Amino acid sequence: LMKRSSLSSILGVRSGSEPHFGFKPAIPLSNGRTDQTEIDMYLDSLLVEAKLTETGFQKCPLDRILRYRDLDSVFNVEKLPVTRESVASYQLIRGVLAAHHLERSFVVVCDARRRDLIESWFQIMLTVQDCALRSRLALLTWQELASHLPGTLQLFLHSKYGIAAA
Repeated sequence: LMKRSSLSSILGVRSGSEPHFGFKPAIPLSNGRTDQTEIDMYLDSLLVEAKLTETGFQKCPLDRILRYRDLDSVFNVEKLPVTRESVASYQLIRGVLAAHHLERSFVVVCDARRRDLIESWFQIMLTVQDCALRSRLALLTWQELASHLPGTLQLFLHSKYGIAAA
């Protein structure tokens, strides 16, 4: 698939890039240790978080987020989605921290019909303080992606998930 120039172009990677699934970057913690979070996939300099059937981006206790070394320099922490000592969109926050640490781009792929996921992603993006990092963050819908896939995969996405090429 990655030899398709339209697909590599929409992802912003070189044609023929090899995907690596279940990537576990070491995100620095304040105590000198690292967190081995999992990113769905990486291609060249692109980290990808893909949501197809999952319901959300996970929550975590506030103190878990506060342990990341670069949290204050990457995010305006006061604007993160915090309610009653928990933080929403934990996966997205970790993904942005990984992109920052590794100096890579980060894209979220989700269904265009899932406005809640899209809004959650934009809410996190708005809290990113560094404009260079923010410019490496993106959203891609499965519908947009589908139009760059072979017909058999388009048919699969449509029949199984109701996703039609945009």
